[in-house]
Amino acid sequence: MTTPKSILVIAAMLFVATVLAGEPFAATPNQRLQEKSAQARDVLAQVNALDRRFGRTVEAWDGARYKLGLARAQLAADRRMLRVAERQRRLAIARVEARLVALYESPDQPTTIGIIFGSNTLSDLVDELNAAQVVTAADHRLAVDTTAARDRYAAAERRTRATELQRVAALAQLDAQRQQIGAMLTQRRQLLSAITSQIAALRAEETRQQALLAAQARARLARQQAQRQQAQLRQQARERARAAGAASKAASTPAPAATPAAAPTTTAPEPAPAAPAQAPPSPPSPLPLTSTPAGAGHPEAATIAMRYLGVPYAWGGASPAGFDCSGLVMYVYAQLGIALPHYAAAQYGFGTPVPPDQLQPGDLVFFDGLGHVGIYIGGGQMIHAPHSGDVVKITPLAEFGASYVGARRV
Repeated sequence: MTTPKSILVIAAMLFVATVLAGEPFAATPNQRLQEKSAQARDVLAQVNALDRRFGRTVEAWDGARYKLGLARAQLAADRRMLRVAERQRRLAIARVEARLVALYESPDQPTTIGIIFGSNTLSDLVDELNAAQVVTAADHRLAVDTTAARDRYAAAERRTRATELQRVAALAQLDAQRQQIGAMLTQRRQLLSAITSQIAALRAEETRQQALLAAQARARLARQQAQRQQAQLRQQARERARAAGAASKAASTPAPAATPAAAPTTTAPEPAPAAPAQAPPSPPSPLPLTSTPAGAGHPEAATIAMRYLGVPYAWGGASPAGFDCSGLVMYVYAQLGIALPHYAAAQYGFGTPVPPDQLQPGDLVFFDGLGHVGIYIGGGQMIHAPHSGDVVKITPLAEFGASYVGARRV
């Protein structure tokens, strides 16, 4: 029979065994929440790292579309030239054929025999034969030249067509990879859905952080703009002060012509030195001042890019409905009247290089072997469209570490 004492002993033994085995109930709710939050951060970091690699594939796909567009434009031009050359060739051949028919069939056209018996002198005979040969040779040469031109354009069309087919194949291959990426992203999203509540909490925290970063960036850009305007006003004030000082000094200096000793001299026009003193009222205007130093690029691009914070990432996107990284840059700079291609690697060929210690708002910054691009906004930060499942956001350049490639000022 089991006694109360033996029951207590058994319960104590079970409790000790449970503690030593580390059963979950020993953890507090707060500890479990921390563990789940850490797990959510780890999974999200893994997904973001994978999406970043996927983004490079999307950029390659953008590049393939860009190159295919160039090939198709060239092919259209080659085909237009081929049609013109073929039309010219047909006209030239028709002209030769008509000439031959006229020579042998038409009584109105002079034949060789007609030229011989119709000539009054040997000189007339030679001149008429030479003229007939020149006309015939010119017709023949035109036919030969137009045929050669047609053949050249046909060869160019075949080469461009082969290039187009190669690029179509490359685009198809990248599109297949893109579809595989879509399937992998679906799996990752299913994984993320398992920890939705934790991710939602992290997203909320990130939203608050992004709002803070955006407010700081706007204040920083506004402060820099105000500083540029103040510097411009100070420079203009200094220029006006120098002009006024020069005018005052010239006005207070006695004119040499007013001295009695100068009157008897023969150099009566000596007062001419006073003429420069009258020039300062219209001094050379100061050099035009801009809001940024010469060659400082387009800081307004940073302000424009701020409008699209929170826009979702979209493969191949280049509108406020959705952006990828190069699509965002292209759309922002288009509003400044600057046309950039929808391809990060091609955008790197525009503008001039900028050292890291001389970055200014509006500069383009490139990462991941030219597989990613963003717009620098100052403070060591950039605006970019990071990857699928994310939104246009502010990110420190340091977060990309050694993947930084360089910067361009457009």
